[in-house]
Amino acid sequence: MLDADDPQPYRARRILVAGVSGAGKTTLARRIATRLELPHTEIDALYHGPGWTPRPTFLDDVLALVAAPAWVTEWQYASARPLLAEAADLMVWLDPPFRQTMARITRRTLRRRLRREELWNGNVEPPLWTVFTDRDHVWRWSIRTRREYDELVPAAAAANPALVVVRLRSQAEVERWLARLT
Repeated sequence: MLDADDPQPYRARRILVAGVSGAGKTTLARRIATRLELPHTEIDALYHGPGWTPRPTFLDDVLALVAAPAWVTEWQYASARPLLAEAADLMVWLDPPFRQTMARITRRTLRRRLRREELWNGNVEPPLWTVFTDRDHVWRWSIRTRREYDELVPAAAAANPALVVVRLRSQAEVERWLARLT
């Protein structure tokens, strides 16, 4: 596993960004895609249909994505993770401190709800009170799953020996790594 200061062994063309909800996966994926001039596919847009229902074509869409020669996406959804990891050259694991992740997820959730921002396929954040009633509310989900990547990422690396993994634990490390990305 590499860190922010390790040199990249080659130019990756199929890149995953892993991390708990609120870690900054989509933001970093977009920045990587822009910097390397690669297409970015937001995996949430493939997964969520209208009314927050899973799209029946999700895995077919993931298979089409990984068949492409170059892409950047987030490493999410148990059914898609093995397909994505097997096809990727590089996984960037965002692992910021828990307090930073929670601050981000709180700001993002509040902003999206208050502005009624449309997310994927017509969906918007649910009412704020649902954080107390919905076990899978994104805020609660982030708390509940915050340590899962400690096992998921090493397991993916072990199952896919050619997959290069870079672990970034702070925004400063993200910026340093991005500055060296070519």
